[in-house]
Amino acid sequence: MAAVVAKPRSAFPLTHRITPRRGLLEMDFAELWHYRELVYFMVWRDVKVRYKQTVIGAAWAILQPFLTMVVFSLFFGRLAKMPSNGLPYPIFYYAALLPWTYFATALQTAANTLVDHQHVITKVFFPRLLLPLASVVAGLVDFSISFVFLLCMMAYYHIWPGPAILWLPVFLLLAIFTALTAGLWLSGLNALYRDVRYIMPFLVQFWLFASPVAYPSSVVPGRWRWLYGLNPMAGVIEGFRWSLTGHGDPPGKMVLVSAVVVLAALVGGLAYFQTIEGTVADFV
Repeated sequence: MAAVVAKPRSAFPLTHRITPRRGLLEMDFAELWHYRELVYFMVWRDVKVRYKQTVIGAAWAILQPFLTMVVFSLFFGRLAKMPSNGLPYPIFYYAALLPWTYFATALQTAANTLVDHQHVITKVFFPRLLLPLASVVAGLVDFSISFVFLLCMMAYYHIWPGPAILWLPVFLLLAIFTALTAGLWLSGLNALYRDVRYIMPFLVQFWLFASPVAYPSSVVPGRWRWLYGLNPMAGVIEGFRWSLTGHGDPPGKMVLVSAVVVLAALVGGLAYFQTIEGTVADFV
């Protein structure tokens, strides 16, 4: 008769109990870091899906802002004679469309991310925050391609960046956090109320004309310009133009107001996203 050998307790698999967080804003950054490879695969998958079975592939990252730049240069530049801070109209508009296109794409993708991944959310556990985060990071691939094209355009017009270019990472970081903040709020609302999907096109279009893309912020009276900074993309776009070309005035107070607004909205967005994270699988 064979003897029964008892296994030591360490040989049995451990049970990991997942419990909801109790604090209003209790982020487990160690857990997010643990899933960093998942973010990489999500980003890589989003980029491949975006250009799957397309004829020109990643060139769409250049064509979208380029064609919009042509339209803006013709109607707002040549016909409406909008001021351009002494810049050629193509550079003036493309330098603004570069961060705007990144923001609009990341925002729309992040807003739909919980609904689009409902089959994964209902079956596998992982921090749900990774979904809008991956959407925002994936947009940086297209941004990088468009940025190289902008540098080529600037070289063609003999416009060279000056010391102000050192501020460019700050404005890019502000654009990333703006997209992430708005994506957190809208993705959570979209999971609960599907009306958000239909509001998104109007919201993006309204936000475009509320931002200094087709016109410089100098057309806004100086005493109201800090109030204009309540739109975070106003500071981002003006900052991009100034840091890349050296033309125009530094955004100054407008960027400071934009940063404060984004920080406050980000804290609120993280708290809101955390409250629905445990129950979102019941609604999507």
